[in-house]
Amino acid sequence: MELDRRNLIALAAAAGPLSITQGAQAAPAGNAPAAGGIDAAHYGLRPGNPEDQSRILQHAIDETARARTPLLVPPGVYRVGDLKLPNGAQLIGARGATKLTLTQGSSLISAVAADHLTLSGLVLDGLGRPLPEQRGLVQLEGCRAVKIAECEITGCGGNALVCTAVAGEVSDNTFTDASDAAIHVLDAAGLIIARNRVDSVGNNGIQVWRSVPGDDGTLVLDNRIENARNRSGGSGQYGNGINVFRAANVIVRGNRISNCAFSAVRGNAASNLHIEGNSINNVGEVALYAEFGFEGAVIANNSVDRAAIGISVTNFNAGGRLAVVQGNIIRNLLARRPAGTDPGDAAGVGISVEADTAVTGNVVKNAPVAGLMLGWGPYLRDVAATGNVVRNANIGIAVSVAPGAGTALIANNVIAETRGGAIVGMARSQPVTGDLSKAGAAQYAHIMLSGNRVR
Repeated sequence: MELDRRNLIALAAAAGPLSITQGAQAAPAGNAPAAGGIDAAHYGLRPGNPEDQSRILQHAIDETARARTPLLVPPGVYRVGDLKLPNGAQLIGARGATKLTLTQGSSLISAVAADHLTLSGLVLDGLGRPLPEQRGLVQLEGCRAVKIAECEITGCGGNALVCTAVAGEVSDNTFTDASDAAIHVLDAAGLIIARNRVDSVGNNGIQVWRSVPGDDGTLVLDNRIENARNRSGGSGQYGNGINVFRAANVIVRGNRISNCAFSAVRGNAASNLHIEGNSINNVGEVALYAEFGFEGAVIANNSVDRAAIGISVTNFNAGGRLAVVQGNIIRNLLARRPAGTDPGDAAGVGISVEADTAVTGNVVKNAPVAGLMLGWGPYLRDVAATGNVVRNANIGIAVSVAPGAGTALIANNVIAETRGGAIVGMARSQPVTGDLSKAGAAQYAHIMLSGNRVR
């Protein structure tokens, strides 16, 4: 028996090396997954190879996806590009040690109408190569049951990750050095974006957009976002930590956002937007924004430290209305906007609202212009400001008394250390009354004052 075994080994050696395909088929891992998957080395993939290995890795992806088996890519650097993920593809690396670098194509990895995809434990490096406009280093379109987890995506000459009509989860990843956005989501089909770290992006950190206004429901939870520049300019489309455009029923919760050229969270025409429990500091314009053509916003239990405006619920002239602003801490507002941002009139305001809004239980401290600003010219309707605390502001509560302004209730607020008056009537940005907390507002039938405590 021992002689027969030696003869078999000798015959195998005489036959010469197996081809890549034969090796994959003959290796035990090619038939029965080892340690939960098939080692990509069985297909001939070699770490550190200076040659482009796209063809080899693509073959390995196709074969393992057909078998619905994870493909395990060992530690090392692999030069590849334009990889396509079919249904069931699972590409698994060693966290921080398996690195794919872009050599060719409009994306490093892409998929179209492919479901049950997994990318995990990979470092994906675009090497700063410019990508086509709106393209991502990872590009997914029309995919379901996607999971991208524990990856590092860096050096992107465009967007890092683009998800169009995608359902699934993007979690626990690190995105750095993207010249456009870290994560761009369009027409999501049920997406969770959670616990990612985003650092140093040219425009926006996370974008949740729709082609036309409609239900979306993306959840953006517990991410850390830092250093969003404004490379493409504009008046607020870019330079944001999280940007929600036309997407309804999006929840933005528990994120830590800092150092953004414009806003930490900016909702534009985004109805039923929830912005809750986020920690914000050092942003150049409005920290938390609900603007233009929306109906419904909940902005609650956030903290904002250092911004031009803490919270703005605006553009009633374009249909923006209906909000609750509750339980937020806003402090250390800027007297003017930093260079490079929209120079507009408003800065140094804690909370600014216009229509169909309850402002309750907030604390605002250190506001160079006003703690609360209710209405803008004629754009004021059915606003209640109750139970708020405002300290150390030029004006405690500024309320529009311009012709056409609607109803405002200002009740049971505590206002302290205001240099220009506790409650003052405004014509847009100009104070036009004395302190209404002293003189009363009987001449302004649309304003009701009650129970405010001023010192």
